[in-house]
Amino acid sequence: MKKSDTPHSQVFYRKYRPQTFKEVIGEDHIVRVLENQIKLGTTSHAYLFSGGRGTGKTSVARILAKELGTSQNDLFEMDAATHTSVDDIRELGENVGSMPFESKYKIYIIDEVHMLSKAAFNAFLKTLEEPPAHVVFILATTEIEKVPETIRSRCQTFVFKAPNQSVLKEFALTIAKKEGFTLDTDAAELVALLGDGSFRDSHGILEKVLTSSTDKKISRKDVEAVSGAPKAELVRKILESIVHKDLSLGLEAIQSAASANADMKLFSKLILERLRFLFLLRLKAGMDEYVATQVSEDDLSFLKELALKAGPNLTSETLVRFIEAYESAGRTSIPELALELALADVLK
Repeated sequence: MKKSDTPHSQVFYRKYRPQTFKEVIGEDHIVRVLENQIKLGTTSHAYLFSGGRGTGKTSVARILAKELGTSQNDLFEMDAATHTSVDDIRELGENVGSMPFESKYKIYIIDEVHMLSKAAFNAFLKTLEEPPAHVVFILATTEIEKVPETIRSRCQTFVFKAPNQSVLKEFALTIAKKEGFTLDTDAAELVALLGDGSFRDSHGILEKVLTSSTDKKISRKDVEAVSGAPKAELVRKILESIVHKDLSLGLEAIQSAASANADMKLFSKLILERLRFLFLLRLKAGMDEYVATQVSEDDLSFLKELALKAGPNLTSETLVRFIEAYESAGRTSIPELALELALADVLK
């Protein structure tokens, strides 16, 4: 275990990590409770933060420590993925008894706590049952079901929500602006898709794109080139093949993506997203304004024109079939097979 320190690296996920509760995005249900506890002096001796990767668990843990007035000398972090043994936990148990150096609380942040061995959990339980008054444990996990009930029952549990695509899109636009870049709408949309519900992953993708660009204006093609995402025109061809009932056009697009070693799950996700927008426009249910906020002007024009020709060829069943293809993508030795079957089914 090591004392927490302030990272000097300027990688985006550290540079733009929230430093206060006000900067935390999308976790109001957690922030509100923690702020009230601090105000009322009812802080728990043990917290369990669960949620997907890159959702801000460790960042919020550090903010909580800061708000409780804990100095760097009294803040300790341990990665349970590399400190899984009972000896590591026994050492922790011996250390918690000593008083803080200069703060009211000594705070221990244990990341990936589900990785502890059974013996380590048993040893930790003894410490957790009767912790010193000056100690606060903050446990973080991506797999809460692997944390024993005996541990969970002794913690206040908070579930972190994965940011949706709209949140990640605005997040990408904001960070790019702070870095002096302008992201096209569909470029930000692709960064959000690639981020896949993770602020950290979105940071990484955006950083790679911006540091690789010689232009301050970033297009979707720039993101595709750096990330290896399937090209937008291949997605368009799939949509055209569905509307015009042209199976060969769609199969050629899938083969082109496969030949370029595109990630078929990501390709399926991109198709499904555009297919949804096309379906919403075809319904003529007043969704044009919403779709316009999600895509570029060029894409909107393409989708509107195609929606006029879609007619009965594009139904809710079409979307359901491609949802199934997305969920099945990558499960066979032929990655493109799920998409080929979906396309064949909707065009039969």
